[in-house]
Amino acid sequence: MTNYFSSDFKLGILGGGQLGKMLLYNTRKFDIYTCVLEASNDAPSKIACDEFHLGNLMDYDAVYNFGKQVDVLTIEIENVNVDALETLEKEGIKVYPASKTLRTIQNKAKQKLFYIDHNLPTAPFTRFAYLSEIEDAINNGGLAMPFVWKAAQFGYDGNGVKVVRKLDDLKGLPSGECLAEELIPFKNELAVIVARNSSGEIKTFPVVEMEFHPEANQVEYVICPARIDEAVAKKATEVALKVSEAFNHVGLLAVEMFQTENDQILINEVAPRPHNSGHQTIEASYTSQFEQHIRAILNLPLGRTDSKVGGVMVNLVGAEGYTGNVIYENIEAIMKMDGVTPHIYGKKQTRPFRKMGHVTIVDEDLNEARKIAEEVKKKIKVISE
Repeated sequence: MTNYFSSDFKLGILGGGQLGKMLLYNTRKFDIYTCVLEASNDAPSKIACDEFHLGNLMDYDAVYNFGKQVDVLTIEIENVNVDALETLEKEGIKVYPASKTLRTIQNKAKQKLFYIDHNLPTAPFTRFAYLSEIEDAINNGGLAMPFVWKAAQFGYDGNGVKVVRKLDDLKGLPSGECLAEELIPFKNELAVIVARNSSGEIKTFPVVEMEFHPEANQVEYVICPARIDEAVAKKATEVALKVSEAFNHVGLLAVEMFQTENDQILINEVAPRPHNSGHQTIEASYTSQFEQHIRAILNLPLGRTDSKVGGVMVNLVGAEGYTGNVIYENIEAIMKMDGVTPHIYGKKQTRPFRKMGHVTIVDEDLNEARKIAEEVKKKIKVISE
């Protein structure tokens, strides 16, 4: 067994955002030496790692040269240079998630085809090389509206996704590779986080439900456990485990799913890293998703995943109409409330809908936690000077 703790072992993390920062809470707890690569000097992770390296995550040389200095390399964002990761793997650096997994997940069209190839349930879709082909398909009757347009690459936090109900909705969308996905009427958006280490030990976190902001298409609330029938929860967990098995991934895999009107489970998309749908685990679970990711990629025994208490997570995003130096208005008021914990990510500049932090609300009564979450959402405002 490698000695990871208080030793000269080095863990590399590609990306220095809030997910990296929260991973680093745990590497500090375990005294694991960490190196972070990120393009911005203002990165939230900068204060928490042992070594901070400036560099473009999409640049082959930057990623390769960084990776050569560490023993195990992981990510907190998918948009990284996969060719560099592939070279590093060939040269004996352990990379989790593997470059092969990332290559599939980075491109939404490839990701969808992967589900079809592995007989995994997902919404029907058509792949297009260019946006202009969608218009042709609509005009010649090959594609019916409404549908969901998705950019094949570089979408995140609701960017790169749009419901198209009329031709005009296509205006201003990026012109490149994309897909048109059938608009599924669904009851719930669910997610399951699966953890797996390289010895093959697997654990799942409880199913959560996600409530979305109608305009920003971002998660507004994550509710754990999901308020669904046990049979549906079991089905969602089984689908997530099948996805994990198909990818044969190491680390965390967050599987987002739709629960349809007739209780079918369809995969929406996956993320091979800590995920917004698992933030409440810091306060509400025996093992947080961030600690679990560290355990999994270092092939340590996985921690217990059940919840100690019901948890609701509220995303803190920049208020509309405010750009500049951030102010968290009424933060003291929410801190007075029982069971409420704010997490501030360390981004000095706010802009509309930018993820600036989150708040966890824990309560033995999940409905009570959801009520308090609503109050938190109304009270706290992320504005600028």
